[in-house]
Formats: sequence, C-alpha cells, structure tokens
Amino acid sequence: MSFFSRFLLSLLLLCSALARADAAFLARPDVQRYIDEQVAAGVLTRPELEAVFANVVPQPGIITVMDRPATSRPWYQFRSNFYNERLISEGVAFWQANEASLTRAAQQYRVPAEMMVAIIGIETRYGSNVGGFRLADVLSTLAFDYPRRAAFFRDELGELLLLSHSENINVLSLRGSYAGAMGLPQFMPSSFRQWAVDFDGDGHRDIWNNRSDAIASVGNYFQQHGWQGGDDVVVPVEVTPGPALDALLADKFNLHYRVSELIAMGVKPQAPVNERALAVLFSLEVAPGDTRYWLGLNNFYAITRYNKSTLYAMVAHQLSQEIRSRYLQARVTPAP
Repeated sequence: MSFFSRFLLSLLLLCSALARADAAFLARPDVQRYIDEQVAAGVLTRPELEAVFANVVPQPGIITVMDRPATSRPWYQFRSNFYNERLISEGVAFWQANEASLTRAAQQYRVPAEMMVAIIGIETRYGSNVGGFRLADVLSTLAFDYPRRAAFFRDELGELLLLSHSENINVLSLRGSYAGAMGLPQFMPSSFRQWAVDFDGDGHRDIWNNRSDAIASVGNYFQQHGWQGGDDVVVPVEVTPGPALDALLADKFNLHYRVSELIAMGVKPQAPVNERALAVLFSLEVAPGDTRYWLGLNNFYAITRYNKSTLYAMVAHQLSQEIRSRYLQARVTPAP
C-alpha cells in the first residue's frame, strides 16, 4: 500500500471515530425497503434491524478508496508490497508459533501450511492489521451509496446481519476493512458463513482472535475451491506473439484448455508439466517493458478464487515458497 493510501485510510479511520450515527439513515426509503426484505426472510425482526440501522454511521470517504484497487498497478510495483523481508521473516515466526494448528490443518484440508501462512500474511500481516472500521457502517455505506456494486454489498450486509445472529455477536461490535472484510484471513461475511471453521472445538468460529480457527478457515476455503494437494501452481512458458496469444491472455481467469491443447497453440512450457492438466495462460510485467508468461494450473486458479487477481495469486505463491524455504532452513540451523 502506498504512503498516500495509508494516509487516506488513517484519515478515514479518524473520521469514522469522530462520526456519529445519522438518524436520517434509518428513515431513508431504500433502507426501509431493505429492512422490509430482511424481515420477510423470517430470521431477523424489525426492532432488531431498526436498532442496527439507527446506529449506523455512513462512511462516504471509503467510496474513493474502493475505486483505487491495489492490483491496478503493474506486477513489478505490486510485488514488493507483499514479497519482502518483513512478510517472509514474520511468516516464518507465525508458522513456528502455530505449528501444531498448521500441521493439523494441512493434513485435514490437504493445503500446504506455507500457503495458509502466506494468505494470512498478505491479508493482515499475520493479524496485526485486521481493519478498524465498523462493518455495519462500511457495508451499509457500500450497500446504499455505491451503485456500481450495490447489489453485492447488500447481499454481504445481509450476510453480516445473519452472521451476528447465528454467532450471537453484537453486529455493531464487529470491525474489519473499509470493504467489509473480516479477521486474520479477511473473509467477507458470506465467506465466513460458508467456510469459517471452529477448529479448536470451543463452539465459536473466531477468525479475529483465534489463530487456529483462522488458519483452518483458510485451509477449508482452498479445499472447497478445488485445491489439489501435491499439485504444482505455475509453470513458466515461452510464447509466440500474435492474435492467438492475445485471445488466450484475455481468458486469464478460466481453465478452458489442457496443457496439451495450449502446447498445440504454440505455448512452450519451460519445466516439466502434466500435459493432461487444465491450465490458463497469463502474463506479468516483471520490469518496465519486460513481460513474462506462465501457465497457471488448478491450484493457481484456486488462489484466484480467494482474490480474483493474477498479481495476487502469483505473489501468494512466491511468498509461500520463500516462507517454506526459510522455515525449513530454520529447523535445521540452530539459533545463534
């Protein structure tokens, strides 16, 4: 995240802390219609919902941040934000401190420990930056005042309300990112309801404070999105420029071809790969004017289900591999 983005988010958090509930928000016709819809669903009552929306503090400033996605930058600028010494060394320490939970989750979900560690590192720096916005405020703002994605955020607001009901948590106490993501793995409310795990058996799915639950929730998410234990993630390739290449690159989030078919189209893998495997061709600008190409295999595709970005998926893979290398090295090298 750039200095400007960090400054802007700090300013938004300050404004959020100083703001007060807007009584007019509850009275808005679109909010009243939403309450009607939620009541009709039969889970939440009107008094419960009105108590929430009467205390919502709209956060109009987050709209600006929502339209400045970090992944709009080229790879060579994006990568250093997440593949760096700080995240690597802290990732090794996180693995060492949570080894038992990571080992058990890796066995149960067949997702490598290093991938679960890398995701939590990228999302929240291992829990040190889980977000300070009230989720009811940001999701209400995005649901009613962000037309471009209002339908999505209205659904997520509904999921948040159901989450607080089922988990017996005061919805106004829940905090997260300016986009409504929660806890160490930054799950949206719908992801929490579907894939969060009570891994220690204490009767609560706590991805905010319980590292075992957060780790297993990431593992479960990847398993449910098709991660194949033991399979590769990416393979470097060489390509021939032309219209056929452009068409393949435009299909960057789908597994429509087997490796053998891509080879027949002129793609040349630079490492051994199962030719029957499904793959997608993608490119990254590794330096100004220097573009490289890879095949993303099934597990690469699974990472893009967590965050629909080839930049994110590639840096998660690379970070996980370096964390694994350092972790294994630390196990055989005595501390001074």
